[in-house]
Amino acid sequence: MIYPKDFIETAEGLIFAVVAQALEQGKVLCFLRYVKEASGWKKYDTAEANALLKRQHSDYLHYSSVLDAHLHAVPISRITKHHQPRRRLQRIIQLNEPDAIEQDLLQLCHLFQQQGVDLMKTGVTGSLLIGVQKQSSDIDLVCYGRDVFNEARAITRELIRLGHLQELNDDDWEQAFQRRSCALSYGEYVWHERRKYNKAIINGRKFDLNFVENEVKPASVNYQKCGTATLQCKITDATRAFDYPAEFKVDHEHIDTIVSFTATYTGQALGGETVEVSGLLEQMEQGSRRIVVGSSREAHGEYIKVIQSPDA
Repeated sequence: MIYPKDFIETAEGLIFAVVAQALEQGKVLCFLRYVKEASGWKKYDTAEANALLKRQHSDYLHYSSVLDAHLHAVPISRITKHHQPRRRLQRIIQLNEPDAIEQDLLQLCHLFQQQGVDLMKTGVTGSLLIGVQKQSSDIDLVCYGRDVFNEARAITRELIRLGHLQELNDDDWEQAFQRRSCALSYGEYVWHERRKYNKAIINGRKFDLNFVENEVKPASVNYQKCGTATLQCKITDATRAFDYPAEFKVDHEHIDTIVSFTATYTGQALGGETVEVSGLLEQMEQGSRRIVVGSSREAHGEYIKVIQSPDA
């Protein structure tokens, strides 16, 4: 089974990050993240990855008719190695001489385990998954199952309160904001991020909590794009706010849901809050509509922001 946050490697020296569990036409939906060069594995951003594939491996460029979006896809037959976060974490736990980054990961896992988290339901992705971490690397922890993820977020909040973990400082937030290059102001971005409790600092190193659903989701429905839209609406259900894609059910006369394919807006709003959303309007055959934020990975000009809370 291939899950989101897994990495898959091909014979050409390419490593892709898996973004969806379901296959399309026998292909794994993903994004190119690392390329094998003479000096070793080099991390590529989205623009670099798209340019490389267009030049040298255009067969990995993919248009998803289900998602109605352009991304990357690798046929199952082309995968030479499957990097799995859960297996990798268990190997790191058994290391005799972990490096500094692995030590920070192990300390974080120990803190979570002390609070009741089952480490067999967690894993590690990012640079640590393929062993290319460096001193400046972050830790990307994966939580399998909604209960485990929400438990880890609650524990992170409590460990910050107790001083065992630290909140991101101003420099950390500034770096995160610049990396996201999102349509929110710096103040808006930080306000939304602080209350998610899916990232914090351990020993001066940032870590992120990532959610992967264990359940197999029902088959996706095809949507057609109907132009752009900006509107305000009330969130009625944010249960799947951290899913991929993130989903928010809303109370609005013209749309039923907001969906986000970019990590910036996962967990962005809570049930009962009123948001302003800007994105692409899509309609399914039966007539229901949704707004998609993140039609491109960076989602330029698209956003979700809270404009009123229930207790305001």
